[in-house]
Amino acid sequence: MDEEKDLAQRKKEAAERAKQLARERLAARQADEQAKSAVETGSLKTPPNSNGSQPETTKGEATEPASADDLALAKKRAAEEARARAAELRRQRESAAADDDLELAKKKAAAAAKAKAAAAKARAAAMAKQQGDAADDEAKQKAIAAAKAKAAAAARAKAKAADADGGTEQPPSPSPNDPLLEKYVRIIHEHLGADVLEDAYINRLAKDVPTLVVKKEAYYKVAELLKGHEQLQFDYLSELHGTDFQTHMEVYVHLYSYPNRQPVALKVKIERDNPEVDSLVPLWPGANWPECEAYDLLGIRFRGHPNLIRIFLGEQWVGHPLRKDYEPYDAEV
Repeated sequence: MDEEKDLAQRKKEAAERAKQLARERLAARQADEQAKSAVETGSLKTPPNSNGSQPETTKGEATEPASADDLALAKKRAAEEARARAAELRRQRESAAADDDLELAKKKAAAAAKAKAAAAKARAAAMAKQQGDAADDEAKQKAIAAAKAKAAAAARAKAKAADADGGTEQPPSPSPNDPLLEKYVRIIHEHLGADVLEDAYINRLAKDVPTLVVKKEAYYKVAELLKGHEQLQFDYLSELHGTDFQTHMEVYVHLYSYPNRQPVALKVKIERDNPEVDSLVPLWPGANWPECEAYDLLGIRFRGHPNLIRIFLGEQWVGHPLRKDYEPYDAEV
């Protein structure tokens, strides 16, 4: 607000100086015209008083005509006065311009100081953030170290307890699904024989689901029995996928019986060089797309599938990306 008042005052003073200069120039021009008029008439009248009236002369005194020297002197004096006034006006203008430059310099200095302070504040904030991140990393490292130490202590305590028990491991606790597994195995042995299963166990890592590992040639027969037997009735296929174990491939199937509210997992191992097994689509149509996916990504072929196609990569794609030995056709992609 003070700066706006100062600017308005300077504008007002500059306007007054311009008016004063105009009046002075007008007076000088009038004096010059009077001088020229005196030259033309051959006489120079006495300059008027400040109130514009002519000075009184004594009685009987006549006005003498001005000489050429007096006229030249009057012109010279008028020119000098005009130059002096112009120089004064120029000096005032230069002084005002200097004041403006000084004010502008002050504003620039203030802006530079503010920018410098903001930059310093930003650097301080960045440094504080870095220190905070470093502190967080240190806290994470400490937490990880503490967790490792806790796990190691638990392992030592377990080993010590085992040594106290004579070095023998305690047998796992019975699973609530043990009776289900026994029932599945018994029915399969009764209908298909004891040699169709390679293994049967409770998968502790998958909610204790009873798991049957069948031989490749009995895969479809066991699946058909699991669906059609009146005591089993596994009418829903919830999952089917393949896995590459480098030494062999494996197809995993998860089934569920809604009438009995019971689960079962079916596994079959197949050769890696010629991965082929029977399709389960005739039993569970929901196996359609999962078998196409296993064919697309692993190259497993399912005999009897109604339309075995690649559903992700297309028939022109080279190789199967989920194989452990897969090499991209274009390594740069």
